[in-house]
This record gives sequence, C-alpha cells and structure tokens, in this order.
Amino acid sequence: METNRDTPTAAPAAGHYAIDPAASAVEFTTRHLFGLLPVRGTFAIRSGRVDVAEPLGTSAVRAEIDTASFRTGSGRRDRAVRSARFLDAARHPLMTFTADRLEGTTVPGTLTVCGIARPVHLSIAESACSPGSFTARATVRVDRTAFGVTASPGMAGRHLDVTVRVRCVRG
Repeated sequence: METNRDTPTAAPAAGHYAIDPAASAVEFTTRHLFGLLPVRGTFAIRSGRVDVAEPLGTSAVRAEIDTASFRTGSGRRDRAVRSARFLDAARHPLMTFTADRLEGTTVPGTLTVCGIARPVHLSIAESACSPGSFTARATVRVDRTAFGVTASPGMAGRHLDVTVRVRCVRG
C-alpha cells in the first residue's frame, strides 16, 4: 500500500495491529494561572491495538495511557498532577480509550480517566500507510472536569487540546 500523508482517510490493510509505544504519544496543550500561560505536555501510550476491519467503519481501537508518564517539563507541576489531587496515578495507573467503529474521519469512543468513562470523538487529521504498518494523528478536546479532575479551578486549565500520534504494526 502506498504512503499517503495528504488524505486523512488513507486506510491500512484489514488485520490486527499493535500500537508501538516507542513511536507513539499523547501530546496536549492547556493553560494555567488564570488562562495566562500555555502548558504543553505528554503522556506515554503503554499499549494498544487497532483491529482494522472490512468494512472500515467496523474497525476497533483500544489504547492504554500511563497516567504516571504525565510530563510538562516542570517536576513540581508533574508530581502535583500525578498526585491524588488530580490524576491519582497510584490508584488509577491507566487511562483507556476504546472504540468499536469509525465514522469517516471521526473515531467515536470512550475515554476512561480516574475510573470515569465519558464519550469522546477523535478527529483523524492525518494517516499514512506502508506495508505492514500505519501511522495516524488524531485530535480531541477534553474537559478534565467531566472526569472528576477538578482541583485548582482557575489555576489549572479546564480543557486540554489533545493530539494522539500512533504508529501501528501488523502482528
């Protein structure tokens, strides 16, 4: 299959794919200090799979994101967000995303954070296929308060603009 970076609907061959954690990440931007300062950070994807089906709309996704991997470049902030006040990484070591369908360039699914599951819709912004693998970039806006992460209102941004970058390998 040829590589295509211009069309977000480039589809990999049907089959089972594993998400390559070393080549994948969840990146986010938000604001803090009453919305004045931008914050950028990442989470690591621990594991995941994508089952590409025929027809493509019946494909499925499962990804596990390591909450303890939260990084913004500020050790103090990172420890605070991983603490029980925010993500409670000790009790909730994983965030999960699951989906059982694809609607064009949208992946409607369920994001579970701190034990609370809410629907989200990832928008596929880019995909590229090659023999035996594919990459994809998708975006979503997440309201942290919908998942019970409500500490520091005003100081910590309510919304996170999230970009998920994955490399999936057939296996």
